[in-house]
Amino acid sequence: MNTNAQALIARFKSRTANVGVVGLGYVGLPLICRFAEAGFRTTGFDIDPAKIAALRNGESYIATVAHEKVAAALKRGFVGTTDYSLARDADALIICVPTPLTPAREPDMQFINGTMDSLLPYLRPGQLLSLESTTYPGTTEELLRPRIEAKGLAPGVDFFLVFSPEREDPGNARYSTRTIPKICGGTTPACLEVGLALYGQAIDQMVPVSSTRVAEMSKLLENIHRSVNIGLVNEMKVIADRMGIDIHEVIRAAATKPFGFVPYYPGPGLGGHCIPIDPFYLTWKAREYGVNTRFIELAGEINHAMPEWVMGKIARALNDRGKAVRGSHALVLGIAYKKNVDDVRESPAAAIMELLREQGAVLSYSDPHVPRFPRMREHQFDLASVPLSPQVLARQDCVVLVTDHDKFDFEAILAHSRLVVDTRGRYLGDRANVVKA
Repeated sequence: MNTNAQALIARFKSRTANVGVVGLGYVGLPLICRFAEAGFRTTGFDIDPAKIAALRNGESYIATVAHEKVAAALKRGFVGTTDYSLARDADALIICVPTPLTPAREPDMQFINGTMDSLLPYLRPGQLLSLESTTYPGTTEELLRPRIEAKGLAPGVDFFLVFSPEREDPGNARYSTRTIPKICGGTTPACLEVGLALYGQAIDQMVPVSSTRVAEMSKLLENIHRSVNIGLVNEMKVIADRMGIDIHEVIRAAATKPFGFVPYYPGPGLGGHCIPIDPFYLTWKAREYGVNTRFIELAGEINHAMPEWVMGKIARALNDRGKAVRGSHALVLGIAYKKNVDDVRESPAAAIMELLREQGAVLSYSDPHVPRFPRMREHQFDLASVPLSPQVLARQDCVVLVTDHDKFDFEAILAHSRLVVDTRGRYLGDRANVVKA
């Protein structure tokens, strides 16, 4: 191993290194707090001045990251900045920026490319660069490595490059950044060794793989596995509904088998930053190799159609009660993509609200974690969360339960609502005013 690698590994193992994280969102903020907790000096980079201002005041803007964690990081020397020139002082730079889709459902690499453009003037020998953003196999080698080499830095010799996919699960109390095993692949064996030395100081279990492409593909497989299985159970839900069978009872029965079956549950569609998006990264890249990913794309089509399925259920339920969708008051409960978080990225609630608005419903929503509907590329609502009360519920022609936050009082919702459309069907049981969708 060369002296640059040895020196960097020594700094990581002694925890005297400065670790920089670029992109302080749902992945980057927990990660930088963990490195601060592990004893590293940390620098957080973000293009949003409001985020940096909040962090400098010891405030978190993510519900699942406590203010105390940010305050503790500040006491340990955390610096938040929009000034990318400070990247030259970092021994490790970890990129945690979004990887969305274009309107044509193809990979949108603007954030990775923009981040690299901002960092390149300040990269120097003796640094590690790690990409954590979920992306297609080949991104690290095809987009990042050539730019670094064009600057005169040789990966594995005087600069070190790895891909280590994020595995955050916001709101999961069982697994944290520290306890979730961390996959890491390097562009060279020396790169991998340096990457393992960094993450091994903050993460309990490391999973080395042979290349960045394997690491990139492993992340896609994790999320495509979930997408395909959710698509399957959503299709089973449609069949069971037509046959008058409770799909949740079916799942509970099947889950008693002690081998060969893993329960997945139906819902109103896919949400979050991974499952609705990641499969399209692989299908796009697979076309370059002449492969059509029919199975993966079919699951995506089924899941994408679920908000329309829910809307059909709402319209029929209102019709059965002598009401049209147009002019009906509809309250959506929970707009986050999963329970007990404030993350609305790709939430099916937004798609359902859009369909309700298109058909003329008078919309409102309630979500204790999302006080005001956020800015979204595809959905624009000038709405604030309404507090639940018997009076608010009684005014609604339809209450649509999308995300079942623990803070919701389901008995009160049932007692004061004329019609509840349950898009998950897990809590409300067989009540006269409940329609399962």
